[in-house]
Amino acid sequence: MEKRDGHIHSPFCPHGSNDSLVDYIEQAISKGFTSITFTEHAPLPHNFIDPTPLKDSAMPISMLETYFKELSELKKMYAHKIKIQIGLEVDYIEGYENETKKFLDTYGPNLDDSILSVHFLKSEDKYFCLDFSPKMFEDLIVHVGSLDAVYHLYYETILKAITTNLGKYKPKRLGHLTLINKFQRLFPQPASYEVPYNTIFQAIKRNHIELDVNVAGLRKENCKETYPPISIIEMAKKENIPLVYGSDAHTGKDVGIDYHHVSSLL
Repeated sequence: MEKRDGHIHSPFCPHGSNDSLVDYIEQAISKGFTSITFTEHAPLPHNFIDPTPLKDSAMPISMLETYFKELSELKKMYAHKIKIQIGLEVDYIEGYENETKKFLDTYGPNLDDSILSVHFLKSEDKYFCLDFSPKMFEDLIVHVGSLDAVYHLYYETILKAITTNLGKYKPKRLGHLTLINKFQRLFPQPASYEVPYNTIFQAIKRNHIELDVNVAGLRKENCKETYPPISIIEMAKKENIPLVYGSDAHTGKDVGIDYHHVSSLL
């Protein structure tokens, strides 16, 4: 049986560590993984302004060819030890669908496996990075009008990410479905809002998309659960949605972390 980590970052991440690609690979091998995907944050559209203070949500496009080249070389070098897949974590950003499709049309042939994620929410003409900090999340609540409205906006955007046509190279896996829960101990989900999981899962199935079983939330002090939580992973499994473990590692040591929490569900 394949033991796979399908969500790994790299030294090409501006907000990650300086651990080498080899550090990540060797950690995966030491933990018995037979397959890994590097999913570095894809360059954002050139005309999109990153709302984070340091503008460091994604790798610059100037580094993309180097990323592909180095991973291609390591893929061959380690072929006898582990399957390495070249990927990206691509952001769905409402209003930038055409730019994202053009990017994927251009660079998609370089990709073996990728993730589509929602980090940015659009409210009127302003964008917020929902997982950047509690302060930015609070600013989002104020701008949208209520926490309930933020939840509505987030899951509406998730559905758009699933259903929007981004071309033949659109990623086949949805990243950290419940990322909005990153600060849930500070901003608990409103009792008045019920996540439309049935609608989301039916859309995932119609569009032949996998689900990222992401354990990064366990490492976040204001979350302390997987994205999505175990009960929702079980629900997705009953719907026969393909599930892929993701460490969402931003350092070498985090590759394969907390795999035991979800391994029995994969």
